[in-house]
Amino acid sequence: MQRVTPVTPWMVEVRIAGPALRDLPWTPGQHLTVLPGSPHGMFGALRTGWRSYTIWDLHPDGVLDLRIVTHGHDGPGTRWARSVQVGDEVAVTPPEGRLTVRPEAPYHLLVGEETGAVAMGAIARAVPPGAPVHGVIEVDTPDDRPAMPRGDELQWAYRNGASAASSPALLGALKTLVLPDEPGVAYVAGEARTCQKVRAHLLHDRGWPRATIRLHAYWTAKMS
Repeated sequence: MQRVTPVTPWMVEVRIAGPALRDLPWTPGQHLTVLPGSPHGMFGALRTGWRSYTIWDLHPDGVLDLRIVTHGHDGPGTRWARSVQVGDEVAVTPPEGRLTVRPEAPYHLLVGEETGAVAMGAIARAVPPGAPVHGVIEVDTPDDRPAMPRGDELQWAYRNGASAASSPALLGALKTLVLPDEPGVAYVAGEARTCQKVRAHLLHDRGWPRATIRLHAYWTAKMS
């Protein structure tokens, strides 16, 4: 572990470096799994399940940056992110996932809350130069906005203390977003039911073909 840096009150950026990461194949938007470096930690994580993290950036010289949400969730991955220190050893799995840029799209629509913001930022960075970007990112307050590539082209929605599991802010802002008449490609990430509502809006209210919507549900809110 090379560096741990706060990004917002609810997110840290973790930098992992090592020769095994050099020239690792990766497409922006993909994720990987991080396992503690000791054999005991690895086997325990594999047995109980470990959190996958979306890659913020991966440099060809063997430097990997992750941005991890540290508040509002209490899974093993969140607890690790709160306690990790410079010098800790970890192992990572190869990158995987299909929430990746389709460069031929007429424009790109990014939709997500905190847990999806990392993928949205990585995707925005990979969008071809000159391609239009639209989108909505939900956070709690304006102070919680992370710096993102092309972030000034996005709308920001605030839930102001409401739970991310039940907040209507993201979908409400998307419904008022002015988009071109023709569909682009949508990248949707975050809480499962919210992602489903976003997809339903694009399908039924805006008439987008299902094939133009790429979705990844990172977590599911507990039913009361």
